[in-house]
Amino acid sequence: MATIDTQNLTKPVAQPKTGNFALSGRESQFAMTWRRFKQHQLALVSLWIVVAFYIVALLAEFFAPFDPGDYNPRYTYAPPQGIEFVFVEEDGSWTWGPYVNGYKTEIDPQAMRRVFTIDEEVRHPLGLFVESEPYMLFGIIPMTHKLFGTIEPRAPLYVIGADRLGRDQLSRLIHGTRISLSIGLVGVVLSLIFGVIIGGFSGYYGGWFDSAVQRTIEFIRSLPTIPLWLGLAAALPQDWSALQNYFAITVILSLLGWTELARVVRGRFLALRTEDFVTAAQLDGASDYRVIVRHMVPSFMSHIIAATTLAIPGMILAETALSFLGLGLQAPIVSWGTLLQEAQNIRTLASAPWLLAPGVVVVVAILAMNFLGDGLRDAADPYGK
Repeated sequence: MATIDTQNLTKPVAQPKTGNFALSGRESQFAMTWRRFKQHQLALVSLWIVVAFYIVALLAEFFAPFDPGDYNPRYTYAPPQGIEFVFVEEDGSWTWGPYVNGYKTEIDPQAMRRVFTIDEEVRHPLGLFVESEPYMLFGIIPMTHKLFGTIEPRAPLYVIGADRLGRDQLSRLIHGTRISLSIGLVGVVLSLIFGVIIGGFSGYYGGWFDSAVQRTIEFIRSLPTIPLWLGLAAALPQDWSALQNYFAITVILSLLGWTELARVVRGRFLALRTEDFVTAAQLDGASDYRVIVRHMVPSFMSHIIAATTLAIPGMILAETALSFLGLGLQAPIVSWGTLLQEAQNIRTLASAPWLLAPGVVVVVAILAMNFLGDGLRDAADPYGK
């Protein structure tokens, strides 16, 4: 007769090693996506770049040294002033402080026009949180300080140069970041709403509605994009205000940008509507609205986020192209496209190449958003590592 070793029954059972996962529950979808996303170093760096862009856009009045409409005809096409640092002795201790050099003007004997040169003998010290003209942050908070500026109130400060009216290019670029990024974000949100609703109903119900939606999408996607944008933008009334034009351009880009997302959502709905959890919810008496919103959409929300992130650069490029061609946003609205209008003149670019700075910012922002979208798409892939 076999005997039972009762002493071993009291010994604790060794738990298997689980690495980074706890036995108490499964890893959530967000945690799994974030873990995969952190392995994509380029996408992680791009995330911080995009966050920095939107922080600058949100606090544009605070970051910009001047109002975008302020001008000084004494400094038309003034070249960039490089920020330099110097060590100075104060009260027996050495400290360092940033400064910019002043300007001196000369007459070009060949072109017979005024030319600015950097005067290294004149220094204008810079400071943080300097006093400025009163302004409203977010349109509601009164402020009297800027992030940085010259300690001398009337000293010139053109870090990346001035335009043809003597306006600070850096301040206009910062304010233009708000307009261009907000159009991309708002336009994609509207496209997301249209795409999820139309594509979701198309994939869930099918039938004649699905056929009609797909034929409409194919028709819209068969049209040449740039001429269609130009035609719709040119049809806007000339007497509309700048704010009306802003919303009109946003709606135009949204009405033409929902088709790709609608197809992605439709394909996911076609694959999910026969899954067991969807059938169980239907048999349990859940309404179609609850099945779609509560069960189907959350199951591929990460894919929607990735597709949305990849769609934002297209919206930004569309606004920049329309404004550059003079059919999008118009002055006094400042955007990356309207700033690039100053760079259309080859003769101007030869003497003021810093007017191409908005183009460099556009390239950096678009690349960062594309890398971020690629990282989110790979992280959301359920068959990824």
